[in-house]
Amino acid sequence: MSDTEFADAGLGDEFRSAASERVLNQDEIDSLLGFDLGDDDGSERTGIRAIINSALVSYERLPMLEIVFDRLVRLMTTSLRNFTSDNVEVSLDNISSIRFGDYLNSIPLPAILAVFRAEELDNYGLLTVDSNLIYSIVDVLLGGRRGTAALRIEGRPYTTIERVLVQRMVEVILADAQAAFEPLTPVHFNLDRLETNPRFAAIARPANAAILVKLRIDMEDRGGRVELLLPYATLEPIRKMLLQQFMGEKFGRDNIWEGHLATELWTTDTEVRAVLDEQQAPLSTVLNLKVGDTFMLNATPDSDISIRCGPIPVTTGRMGRKGQHIAVRVEAPISVEVASSLTRVKRS
Repeated sequence: MSDTEFADAGLGDEFRSAASERVLNQDEIDSLLGFDLGDDDGSERTGIRAIINSALVSYERLPMLEIVFDRLVRLMTTSLRNFTSDNVEVSLDNISSIRFGDYLNSIPLPAILAVFRAEELDNYGLLTVDSNLIYSIVDVLLGGRRGTAALRIEGRPYTTIERVLVQRMVEVILADAQAAFEPLTPVHFNLDRLETNPRFAAIARPANAAILVKLRIDMEDRGGRVELLLPYATLEPIRKMLLQQFMGEKFGRDNIWEGHLATELWTTDTEVRAVLDEQQAPLSTVLNLKVGDTFMLNATPDSDISIRCGPIPVTTGRMGRKGQHIAVRVEAPISVEVASSLTRVKRS
């Protein structure tokens, strides 16, 4: 055997010995990959799984939002048919969660981005119209022939006519979105501006999560996509409504229990005291009181008497006599604050 073969053999032995020393056990492999059988909820990811899942957004499902967008598809089909006088079919591709920064980076350019404001929700949303739909709408509205593909010219900005026609279509879509949310909550979507550069359409922080709805609009052999993006911050005021399983569902309320509680409150016996006067005296004076001692009150027959329910003053009155009984005539109405405080005391 030559010297080279001896050297290669020795080098191979070194590699084999090094490899045998660096064998990982199952726990180390799981830690490297980020798998932990004891962690069922998977709230904290480590290792490679943390890197893979860092771009994903996992948020709670909003069942009512799916119903709203399904209603939006039906409304848009009718509205766009009237708008274009053509056979328009609108379909819902998917609803997903995405980070806002990732969405801006994934927008295929050229495109027109419509920034709109949800007035009642006090936040913004984004509506993206891709280039195929832009040229198709322009072609349809300006009388283009059917069966011919829309002419697409690359490398030039959109003209004023194209922007105005797209703006009219966006206003129709926003009106339909407003009608779709109407059974759930009244909200007005007002168009704020049109942008062609995604950097100028930043309505949220890049790391913020948002709901992305992808719609497909087909006009026979023409069409394109519309993407509606609503940040979770925009939907936060109506989050409880969107968590409903069906329209009109109430959370944390039981009408039967409320009626029963109101009935019991109205029939509850309450001890009411008429306080003539209050004085503070040393404990020694109280302990030295004897039978026959006189305790002077700072009250006259015409003084107002405090009517109390426990420690809470309810109203005031005047002391008098009716027949063989001592009576108190109420002189002032019971305030709303006192009634609410009494209700809280009874519930507690």
